[in-house]
Amino acid sequence: MPVQLNHTIVWSANRTRSARFLAAILGLPEPAKVWRFDVVQLDNGVGLDFADAEGPIQSQHFAFLVSEADFDAIFDRIKGQGLLYWADPMRRRQGEINHADGGRGVYFPDPSDHLMEVITRPYGA
Repeated sequence: MPVQLNHTIVWSANRTRSARFLAAILGLPEPAKVWRFDVVQLDNGVGLDFADAEGPIQSQHFAFLVSEADFDAIFDRIKGQGLLYWADPMRRRQGEINHADGGRGVYFPDPSDHLMEVITRPYGA
């Protein structure tokens, strides 16, 4: 069996709020309750297991590869919620998307200030 990422824990100020936010933005099913986690299941089988943090949260970055059509739908939901978004991870190009490697990409914060990203082409492709 090849080595594959199965799941990762995403520490959050409110696991249910954060998991529901991401699932809704990405157009995925409602998160599942598994033990002490709210799990967002990605289409490739990877689970994002949202857990409540007991202290300060270190912001992390999560990037999701999506189709052009999914990007349009996700970007519409980002704008529809009035979220800030940027073309770059340093958050300097606010209100823009990028066109790196012939695709499109955008960064936006989740409720715990993790920097989420959706892209239509892998960088370096």
